[in-house]
Amino acid sequence: MSGLLRICTAGSVDDGKSTLIGRLLYDSRAVYEDQLHSVRTASKNRSAGPIDFSLFTDGLRAEREQGITIDVAYRYFATARRKFILADTPGHEQYTRNMATGASTADVAILLVDARHGVRPQSRRHANIARLLGIHDYVLAVNKMDLVEFDRSIFDDIVEEFNGILPNANLHPIPMSALLGDNVITRSDRTPWFDGRSLLEFLETVQVDRDAISRPFRMPVQLVLRPTHEFRGYAGQILTGIVRPGDPVTVWPAGRQTRVDRIVTWDGDLEEGRAGQSVTLTLADEIDISRGDMITVGEIEVGQRFRADVVWMDERPLDPGRVYLLKHTTRTVTAEVDHGLVLNQIGSITISTARPLMFDRYVDNRGTGSFILIDPSTNFTSGAGMIAESFSGRADAGGAKPTAAERLARVARSAATEADAIEAVRKALDELLN
Repeated sequence: MSGLLRICTAGSVDDGKSTLIGRLLYDSRAVYEDQLHSVRTASKNRSAGPIDFSLFTDGLRAEREQGITIDVAYRYFATARRKFILADTPGHEQYTRNMATGASTADVAILLVDARHGVRPQSRRHANIARLLGIHDYVLAVNKMDLVEFDRSIFDDIVEEFNGILPNANLHPIPMSALLGDNVITRSDRTPWFDGRSLLEFLETVQVDRDAISRPFRMPVQLVLRPTHEFRGYAGQILTGIVRPGDPVTVWPAGRQTRVDRIVTWDGDLEEGRAGQSVTLTLADEIDISRGDMITVGEIEVGQRFRADVVWMDERPLDPGRVYLLKHTTRTVTAEVDHGLVLNQIGSITISTARPLMFDRYVDNRGTGSFILIDPSTNFTSGAGMIAESFSGRADAGGAKPTAAERLARVARSAATEADAIEAVRKALDELLN
């Protein structure tokens, strides 16, 4: 198994997330001698034994003093079969925003449950956040089984409850003791009734559905390059899909169709560009394109009103009476919302933007389905959103059909240039009159 796997931990406070990651790093020999010496020194006068595994990830002074995780800690390690990036996320409700940050890029979520306490409200909350963020593969780590004498009935009850929380998910339950290492790296003799894979065995072999190449081509324009009067290129990172010279593409929001002429890089032209690559495209036709526009293959939503699930991360509540900045791919627009949220709250809201966005639903494409909300007075990233549904072309919320003047105004606002607006209004008038 090759490739990089991104993992996050989730669950309630004191369920053992940091200890599990520390044990995983230690037993897989992914810690250096100086790290080990530092942790052994810091472990003195603590009740976790000669090594407090949680200290491998709890790096902040406040975390070590309080014995909790506050910020997201990222750790890289590799085995002979795979490379990993681990995100240790906090369990406290007041740090929910940090947990959402760590889970936003993860392929697999490790959901920990203390076998003594069972599924707690924060366990449910983190599981739902992970699903909301598009994670499909989960490890249900029923931890501290040594404190319940590895009772199978307790494990089975927790698994049954979690199957109800995450129906139809790829759930791999494991009874374990992170402190003692049971079923973390290899199968434990103290759980003869468990015939599944250990945690590391599962992580090394799980197949995750994150093939960005198989999705439709999407490239937001980051920069227009014009080094000479003979060259005009559009630079950006390919979010999803593959593009080749000669492929027909559409430029949004203008909706103009053209073909790819060249795929230019510092090292020379490419025969194809793939998801994850940063390239410069030249097109067969002269089109007015600027930063924030998007070059695509296939259908994409273009609209100014949509429903989104938002994680609010600002101590100042989301205010429907204020205007925010919304950053989506390479485009930043002003936006308004229909109702408020408070710190760490997750809610579904309707967002209206001053200019059209080009997007997919988050479940279909993370890159074009996500955005952030910025407080213009502080420049603080106040919220992270996932687009759930577009209202493009729909009637107003009250059910009233838009008037002809409103329809013409919308057509004009959605155009990229004045010339495009004139042509779009002309066509709309022809449709109205005919």
